[in-house]
Amino acid sequence: MKKIGFVLLAGIAMIAIIGTAEAKWLRADTDSFIIYSEGSEKSLRDFAQNLQRFDTTLRILFKITATGEESKLPIYLVPAANDVAELASGSSRSSIAGFYRQDRDGSFAMSFRQNGSSPAIGTSESQQMLFHEYSHHFMKRHFRAAFPAWLIEGFAEYYSTVDFDKQGRAVIGQLVSRRAYGLLRMPKIPAEKLLLEQPLTMRNGGQIDVYYGRAWILTRMLFHSAARKGQMDAYTEAINAGTEPKQAAIGAFGDLAALDKELNRYIEEKLSYGTTRDAVPISTNIKITPLSADEDAVIMPRLERLNASGDAARLTKARDALRKLAAAQPANAEAQFELAAAEWDMEKDERDLAAIQAALDKVLAAKPDHVRANVLLGRLKLYQLREKGEDDPAAWRDARKPILLANRTDPDDAVPLYAYFDSFLAEGKRPGEMAIKALERAFTLTPENIEMRVAYAFALANTGEFDRALRLAKTVAFDPHDNGRGDAMLARLEAMRDRRAGDREDPTPDEDAD
Repeated sequence: MKKIGFVLLAGIAMIAIIGTAEAKWLRADTDSFIIYSEGSEKSLRDFAQNLQRFDTTLRILFKITATGEESKLPIYLVPAANDVAELASGSSRSSIAGFYRQDRDGSFAMSFRQNGSSPAIGTSESQQMLFHEYSHHFMKRHFRAAFPAWLIEGFAEYYSTVDFDKQGRAVIGQLVSRRAYGLLRMPKIPAEKLLLEQPLTMRNGGQIDVYYGRAWILTRMLFHSAARKGQMDAYTEAINAGTEPKQAAIGAFGDLAALDKELNRYIEEKLSYGTTRDAVPISTNIKITPLSADEDAVIMPRLERLNASGDAARLTKARDALRKLAAAQPANAEAQFELAAAEWDMEKDERDLAAIQAALDKVLAAKPDHVRANVLLGRLKLYQLREKGEDDPAAWRDARKPILLANRTDPDDAVPLYAYFDSFLAEGKRPGEMAIKALERAFTLTPENIEMRVAYAFALANTGEFDRALRLAKTVAFDPHDNGRGDAMLARLEAMRDRRAGDREDPTPDEDAD
């Protein structure tokens, strides 16, 4: 099997406040994941073992020596695909059956517990969805190179069907059956268009389905074709060296019309698959515990809050539900924190700052070292100082104290580290060496986080490390889920580099640092 020297990952997260009083959430901790589910302990253990085994497979294939992660990915399992759709879009009729999401407060993924496997599919729909999303996460976390959108999606599709045979070997390269109709019955996307355009430019859902299918089959062909051995690596190396995308494609693959014809023939061929040489071990390092009553009560409201981002009506509904829960359970520190976080998530002119402070006071009275509550308290203090134009350095140092406490409590949580760096931008000051080290550590823990990646790129540029900064910018610009932020980021960084090269002082260093 052809191996590519890089890896990537992409999209997740949302849920309605539903469920029965009898439902109890369980938590499974593995080397790489924290998995939440209302299913039975056995089904959760089986799921956790299979997912950790998939992670181990990717580590074997791409020679990642660490057996797990310092910063584990949370995954939430709900009963069915339409429950995921409801959380992702607000409508159970949406086609979204699994997703991955990341923002300044961390990453998480969502899938469903139905198996529904059949001989035609090989692996269950829920497994394929989650393996697709986790492949995005794995690629962003472990590889610093920039990848074009088609390869990001093709890679995730390719590994989504990994399964394990009776000998325990990973079976790799099986059909992605859900893409068959789009590949065989829908109008084809020419290889050149696939290589150069983002999936978001497709006009409708049918074209997007074709795009994903073509991305998968092209990735598969390049992985497996002996005649095209080495072309994938040559292509990605050229892109990362700054070669214009079309020229990089022609240089690596040759005539793109000929590539398209070969791809069309390949679709009609009988496709083989490979296995790992040895069995992939099943992890025994899995701990399953029931959530406390307080934690159990907030799982669904938390997911609704997290997934309502950008939707004012849904966020207001989630906030109002949390107000009722916090009032009914005043001693539940987690409910009080979720209420504070929901109020903070509102638009600035809609925030109830007094309610945020009151809820945080209750959290910290019960749990003085609550990591995320201390981070939010620090952000609240910093926001209030900035709003009133405070210029006393002592006041800003005092506002950072809760954030510093959060970092001491959990040094492996990227959120307090990034909040410390960000506090200097809030003050209007260029972050110093310690703050940049905190940002670097946050990025090391969660390199998939786009906001931290952007901030780190500008921090590198402000210290003159433009090559590293521009490489990071490209990884954002090529991401199919970027929505154009990366192109603007690249332009700003290149302008900074050009000014520096001309020996002219950067007139807006703090603006570029944001």
